[in-house]
Amino acid sequence: MDYFNFREQTLWCEDVSVEEIASKVGTPFYLYSHKTLVHHFRVFDLAFGEVPHIICFSVKANSNLSILRIFVAEGGGVDIVSGGELYRALQVGVDPMKIVYSGVGKTLDEIDYALKTGILMFNVESSEELGVINERACAMGKLARIALRVNPDVDPKTHPHISTGLKSNKFGIDIEKSREEYRRAKGLSNIEVIGVDCHIGSQVTQIAPFVDALDRLKNLISLLKKDGIEVEYLDLGGGLGITYNDELPPHPEQYAKAILGASGDLKCTFILEPGRVIVGNAGILVTRVLYNKSTDQKNFVIIDAGMNDLIRPSLYSSYHLIQPVVMKGRESIVADVVGPICESGDFLAKGRTIPRVERGELLAVMSAGAYGFTMSSNYNSRPRIAEVLVRDDQFFVIRERESYRDLVRGEDVPNFLK
Repeated sequence: MDYFNFREQTLWCEDVSVEEIASKVGTPFYLYSHKTLVHHFRVFDLAFGEVPHIICFSVKANSNLSILRIFVAEGGGVDIVSGGELYRALQVGVDPMKIVYSGVGKTLDEIDYALKTGILMFNVESSEELGVINERACAMGKLARIALRVNPDVDPKTHPHISTGLKSNKFGIDIEKSREEYRRAKGLSNIEVIGVDCHIGSQVTQIAPFVDALDRLKNLISLLKKDGIEVEYLDLGGGLGITYNDELPPHPEQYAKAILGASGDLKCTFILEPGRVIVGNAGILVTRVLYNKSTDQKNFVIIDAGMNDLIRPSLYSSYHLIQPVVMKGRESIVADVVGPICESGDFLAKGRTIPRVERGELLAVMSAGAYGFTMSSNYNSRPRIAEVLVRDDQFFVIRERESYRDLVRGEDVPNFLK
């Protein structure tokens, strides 16, 4: 459920016309609905209400401070994968004991930062990383709380680039070797083992892979108990998908029912790391038509947003519904919707049936709240775009559009070149 809707053929976000926002902010920009974000978080949180749990929002999905603050105010924590994401989370007042730190390539500085902060736990991804965390904790006089990220070799049935739970993926420790690694961790002087972690992939639209992974984790937890290792936290990661086109992902309540049903008598606090399922359909990308162009073979709608703003279609061949902000009742055409970037891979849609549009009209790229701005870049020296949040009948610019000056901030030409 989201709060983007048409009123008299014009798209609104909650109680504000998208057309009005575009006239004041300019295009392109990302637009988020506060009501949708809160609703999605609460639905997911309540679905696990019968068991001890922490909802640790996946910051990589959308790291805007205002978005993070919404979830922190709702009692949520965060799943982070970098020192920068930790910094962002702390800026909005997250409880350090609701922070889990994932990612295969944690640097020494990032490990030290997390130890100093006192995060709940590191999700450790390799044997060598475990040793380094122990060394840094020893040097700082700290005790590092950890879970091992276990790779259960479960196929999530998603795009290969966002599959993370197969043996061939770079993530985690092979479940068959994890017991031995847990025994090693137990013997390290500055490590406290408190959890088991698993994340099988992103945009997963079936329940079965999650249940399969949980079954394997339950067996591991049972074996660890025999080794005298009590698992206090079970981090099941995120990955629940959303509807972009014709997908039929399970509702969070169905997902929770299946997970809790399969968990049996586990006495753990569950950690969930939703990202896309919370923010994906709570945001859109608003762009303006620059030109129409036709060749003997194709129609092109050229817009002012490109792959540097939303890279998912170019990177994953992902589908996003694209529709006019103001419906004019025109006939449909088949066209490629492309941006201004100097790459043939710069497109938001190929061979898409859309209503005919004219220069200057607005288009809304739907379901763009996750992995939109966070994956954007300054390619072709294009300033990153604005982000806007609507709450009821008001809108707020929560990130200003970058200027040309921002593009060169931090650069310096040495004297010998002047």
